[in-house]
Amino acid sequence: MRLLFKLVSAVSGRVAARLGRTVFRSVWSKIDAADPPEATTAEASMPKVVGAAALEAATMAGVAAAANRFTAAGFHYLFGVWPGEKGSPGEQQPSGEKRSQDKKPDKR
Repeated sequence: MRLLFKLVSAVSGRVAARLGRTVFRSVWSKIDAADPPEATTAEASMPKVVGAAALEAATMAGVAAAANRFTAAGFHYLFGVWPGEKGSPGEQQPSGEKRSQDKKPDKR
């Protein structure tokens, strides 16, 4: 199952990268009519270059996270197995109690 998820995740990652670039270009076109500047563009100001890079990174990270989550949820729906971690160590279980390994022994 793990190998199957890796294959599905690889395809999903490629689709997410294309979608992320499209979303970034769409958002950038609302900000500026010109293409986003590269770091080595002499005519572009520092705030514009840094802003474009930050917006691109945030857009790509958001789209990648959404794609990963949708892929995991779809995999779980189809195969009944969650492909990643079930929860973080600090999260509470649905019953409201912490996991047994997280409980500290009572030192009385």
